Amino acid sequence: MNPDFENCLKKNKIRKFSPGKSLTGKEIATAESDIKEAKESLARKKYKWATIQAYYSMFHSARALLYNKNYREKSHYCLIIALKVLYVKTGELPIRLVEGLQRGKNLREDADYYNEWSKAGSEEMIKIAYEFLEVASSIDKQ
Repeated sequence: MNPDFENCLKKNKIRKFSPGKSLTGKEIATAESDIKEAKESLARKKYKWATIQAYYSMFHSARALLYNKNYREKSHYCLIIALKVLYVKTGELPIRLVEGLQRGKNLREDADYYNEWSKAGSEEMIKIAYEFLEVASSIDKQ
């Protein structure tokens, strides 16, 4: 098993979550709502909020995938590790989407904590968030 994943399990940052599958639809709906709001913020030239909302759309898509395997996260970092182990390794999720989630996390933190954002960054995040949502929705329907 992946040592980072094992460490996340040991520290209870990723744990088994038996009701997970029953909550995937709720997470997908939240991801859809967040991406819609991100697109509206982009249209209003609110790039900071578009970036943050697009990241949270990806986060909820990622959480839906984790729930689908009956796991729950307590760390954004461990969520990324879990996606690599549970989905990238199996070929169900392209690594570029997980890398996009990591980039989104960084851009969201820059926007939230350092007042740094850009139109290009928000557009990039929205594009990746749509792709992430599409993949998460298709896996949820299997």
